[in-house]
Amino acid sequence: MNWKRTLGLVALSSTLVLAACGDSSEEAAATEDTVTIGVTQIVEHPSLNAAFEGFQKAIEDAGIEAEYQIENAQNDTSANTTIATNLVSSGVDLIFANSTPSAQAVASATSEIPIVFTSVTDAVSAELVASMEEPGGNVTGTVDTQPEAIPNTIEFLKNELQAKSIGMVFNSGEQNSRAQVDVVKAEAEKLGITVEEASVATSAEVKQAAESLIGKVDAFYIITDNTVVSALESVLSVATDNELPVMVGEFDSVARGGLGAFGFDYFEIGYEAGEMAVKILNGEATPAELPVQYPQNVKFVVNGTVAEQLGIEVKDEWNAELAE
Repeated sequence: MNWKRTLGLVALSSTLVLAACGDSSEEAAATEDTVTIGVTQIVEHPSLNAAFEGFQKAIEDAGIEAEYQIENAQNDTSANTTIATNLVSSGVDLIFANSTPSAQAVASATSEIPIVFTSVTDAVSAELVASMEEPGGNVTGTVDTQPEAIPNTIEFLKNELQAKSIGMVFNSGEQNSRAQVDVVKAEAEKLGITVEEASVATSAEVKQAAESLIGKVDAFYIITDNTVVSALESVLSVATDNELPVMVGEFDSVARGGLGAFGFDYFEIGYEAGEMAVKILNGEATPAELPVQYPQNVKFVVNGTVAEQLGIEVKDEWNAELAE
């Protein structure tokens, strides 16, 4: 199927209302030059927001005039499904799915409209694509995991923080999270570290889950779980009260009070997803022809203020970038 822009067929109602004095030919040209992009995001939090900003910037940099139909499920499964159905029914030109649940919902709702995702951890296990190299179908995008990030974090916890047991609070209902926890447990077992789990279904449960791990763990490791990251301050509060370090999965969580992260900028993976969308909208490629991409720029970032509060020396050999 050719995913060239469907011009002039769908536009948001706001684009249809122009000044009465406008020329009708100009109105037609403006409509034909505009594409409509549906946006579905599972919950509000800084990393996902940054990814969307990056996506928009790539579209803007390519000179594409776009109207966005933006929907946020606020971590509600039913709303997530309804959003997917509504976006497909509205006939948007392309869908940007910002999270694993968001991408799964829209992929189930359409095999015709092109879908570009980001903030997805394991696109193959989530059954979004056939393989990373050859996605197949109408879905492709960028993932928010890098193969060395979790092993590096576990090694840091073991060798630099002398952690023997780490606590993980996560939503077991998120395929994205379950996949990461399984990797963490496998890597921790290699180094003789125990992993204590506390599962939640909503952000309101996060603090109590974190408290349930006190006395059992030497540190927390908060992965890129949408439910928990949206309520990260609850974990940080518990950790601070008990003088425990919190390693996290992305830089926004470091800025919010996590000790450190081996990660990447969500703006960048959003931008890379936007570049893929540009190729699709311009008819240069189909989703099936665009391999799923890993984050390109991975680094280690440490919150210097938090390290000082915990009495942890930031060593030169860490090659860490400091965030205050």
